[in-house]
Amino acid sequence: MKAIVGRKMGMTEVFAEDGTMYPVSVVEVLPNVVTQVKTLEKDGYVAVQVGYEEKRESRANKCEKGIAAKANTVPHYVSKELRGDEMANYQLGDKITVDLFKAGDVVDVIGTSKGHGYTGTIKRWNMTIGPKGHGSGYHRGQGSFANNGRYNHGVMPGKHMSGHMGNESATILNLQIVAVNAEKNYILVKGGIPGPRKGIVVIRSAIKVVKNAKAVKTLIDRTPAPVEEAPVAEPAPEAAAE
Repeated sequence: MKAIVGRKMGMTEVFAEDGTMYPVSVVEVLPNVVTQVKTLEKDGYVAVQVGYEEKRESRANKCEKGIAAKANTVPHYVSKELRGDEMANYQLGDKITVDLFKAGDVVDVIGTSKGHGYTGTIKRWNMTIGPKGHGSGYHRGQGSFANNGRYNHGVMPGKHMSGHMGNESATILNLQIVAVNAEKNYILVKGGIPGPRKGIVVIRSAIKVVKNAKAVKTLIDRTPAPVEEAPVAEPAPEAAAE
């Protein structure tokens, strides 16, 4: 299994040469620098810690500067641990680039879901709203707290109530990579992925077996053709002499 850290930049749509439209999420994937290597003998598990997005040393604390110095790099804003058998081959200071994946790969995307603040049960748990007419005093309440005599001294754990919604780790499984651009450092993932725009995400190999995954069709190349400059006419010898 392999993994890489990126930043969600938004959604758009791309078209294949036969007209097929793919709704995609654009993930910016700058080079991930390996800042620490976790080993089974020393740490009890195998993983690599990577840094994402360079930070000026004046903004880093002493711990971040020390970690960066050991890896012979600069401090980073984001630090993540990536596990997997393929990640164990990287050494301190190595860079993990966007070409780790290719078009057609099936991946899982992990991110932090959008925070919605304190919300009621109707929005948070999709409960049915109460009657709105005929003198009803119940519209968007939480419903009965009765436990049929099983738990009379309190509220049973797991009761669906109002509270903080979102802003927690979320994983979407079995998404397909549509395109990988190593020159501009981005990956196009088919469908939506967790988190708001500019949110940090981790793309890893799918942990569940996917059977009969459809091949990704070739996208239309919209790279503008280079403009040829017209030759500049040289002045006539007579005009130059004057």
